[in-house]
Amino acid sequence: MAIWHSSPTVETVNQGMGECMPTYLGMKITEVGDDYLVGTMPVTDRTRQPYGILHGGASVALAETLGSVAANLVVDANKFYCVGQEINANHLRPVADGEVTGKAQAVHIGRTSQVWEIRMHDARGKLNCISRITMAVVPVPSR
Repeated sequence: MAIWHSSPTVETVNQGMGECMPTYLGMKITEVGDDYLVGTMPVTDRTRQPYGILHGGASVALAETLGSVAANLVVDANKFYCVGQEINANHLRPVADGEVTGKAQAVHIGRTSQVWEIRMHDARGKLNCISRITMAVVPVPSR
């Protein structure tokens, strides 16, 4: 049974990202499972640090994007939205090229907060980063 409030598709989720940071960095949602979200980001000059490997901040941007999108897909967007409260990341191995793939899965879905774990792998399937994000579930202001 799916945890999503509606029935999101890869196409609708990607369209919803618009022309902001995820698009600029080349992020794409590639899979929407019943209880997880998968996305990719290329390792290019836009996402590398000066030493030629994936920038840790780019990994965190992918993690925050996947966790935020997933969290917002769980709630009724007419009543709530989710915003990041805290994020951490453990960078386990460098990635110099190709792309990284992240998978976000819920650790906790509560009334006022959610916690998501994002595991990122390189093109060979090697784990390069583990991140966890806490999201606040905020009521949409009355008009």
